[in-house]
Amino acid sequence: MYVAVKGGEAAIAASLRLLDEQRRGPAEIRELEVAQLQAQMGLAVSRVMGEGSLFDPELAALALKQAQGDALEAVFLLRAYRSTLPRLGYTEPLDTAAMRCERRISSVFKDLPGGQLLGASFDYSQRLLEFGLLQTGAPAEILPAPAEPTQPEPMPHALLALGEAGLIEQEQPPEGDPEPFDITRDPPLYPLSRAARLQMLARGDEGWVLGLAYSTQRGYANTHPFAGEIRHGHATVSLVPDELGFPIEIGEVALTECQMVNQFVGSDGQPPQFTRGYGLVLGHAERKAMAMSLVDRALRADEFSEPLTSPAQQQEFALAHSDNVEASGFVQHLKLPHYVTFESELQMLRAIRADRATPPETQP
Repeated sequence: MYVAVKGGEAAIAASLRLLDEQRRGPAEIRELEVAQLQAQMGLAVSRVMGEGSLFDPELAALALKQAQGDALEAVFLLRAYRSTLPRLGYTEPLDTAAMRCERRISSVFKDLPGGQLLGASFDYSQRLLEFGLLQTGAPAEILPAPAEPTQPEPMPHALLALGEAGLIEQEQPPEGDPEPFDITRDPPLYPLSRAARLQMLARGDEGWVLGLAYSTQRGYANTHPFAGEIRHGHATVSLVPDELGFPIEIGEVALTECQMVNQFVGSDGQPPQFTRGYGLVLGHAERKAMAMSLVDRALRADEFSEPLTSPAQQQEFALAHSDNVEASGFVQHLKLPHYVTFESELQMLRAIRADRATPPETQP
């Protein structure tokens, strides 16, 4: 490190002071509060929670403030904190069909049980800058909220009817329902199970996963997807204490779930049917969930005897490079001192050039 350089410790301390000053900004501007970030920058908070693999909106907002809005740095901070936490137990599988939905849409069914719930989304905006947001302190226009029913209408999964008709593959747990692989405790060894792949995609870098998903749509995988259902809301978290022996609810977690529908012409032992790609991420992150579901389906090519011809179908390539904390660390380590290594290569280069500049001895 630069501590070894003359005056290095003092220089590093000064660098950290400058970082604090930059984070705070001009004194005449009110300091940004963590509560503001948590309440008003929810999509950024969701990304940090998802890629940091820790559901805690307040800490994710704190990480964003500490990182000056650098999402990757905030993810690093949240993961580092997560690594210090003990594991107290395992929750029951989440029932996303019973999710308290804030948004739920399907692009393949016009009418479906529970209806289309548009919720809050940029999808219906004109993508024009709202210059009125430059005016601070002005009271926001508050529209009357529709009366909410005392009990939300149940919203079963939109693809349930296709499954009952046998037109889409059935999702069943593996035989014996084994304990899922934990990528946070055991290093991944390829090839990975689908459960492990989904874990890596869920906390993978959104930009990377989105790029891979886009590649499948441009023809770098044999897919033709439809957004079967996208839903965002809160799902109940339950666990079974040893002393009780039955599940109790301990809270809720915000989730975004996506199921993509893909064509499949069938193979030996498998009839023509639709297949699924699945995405589930913490918080409100529709783009990430959609991209995840596209890549999930591409990585299942071997299950359907499809040729592996594209990067998104290669497990090691698609998954190993999705971890933005590892990627950031490996790239940014180049900023650390490499004086000795560079000097040795410099001397070698000079020796080679000198050798080539020397004329060959005249042969008798």
